[in-house]
Amino acid sequence: MSTPAPSDPDASLDLMILNELQLLLSEKRTALSALRTGIAIFAFPLSVLSVLITTSGSYEWREVVHWLVPLLVLTVGLTALAIYLIAHSFRRLHHYDRIINELKRKHSKLAEFLD
Repeated sequence: MSTPAPSDPDASLDLMILNELQLLLSEKRTALSALRTGIAIFAFPLSVLSVLITTSGSYEWREVVHWLVPLLVLTVGLTALAIYLIAHSFRRLHHYDRIINELKRKHSKLAEFLD
């Protein structure tokens, strides 16, 4: 089902601006999802390390070093991935906020809906 093309140029421009705003809000929602994923990934290495520290009295580290080294490498890798996702998400969120604020400044009708 398609919407009929408006004959008024102002209505066409308003429709285009609303479509652009919807796209920006969709991209912002995607950035928030990536932020949530980064936070979840960051929590996993922290919980693994806390379990290792808590149970460190139950094992001799020299006997399990062949397990600890790969686990610590994986933990560092996951932490780096989480930091990247979080930083990238914040940059994208600020970018989309700037564009949305610019649209609100140019088109006063949008400011009524977005504040």
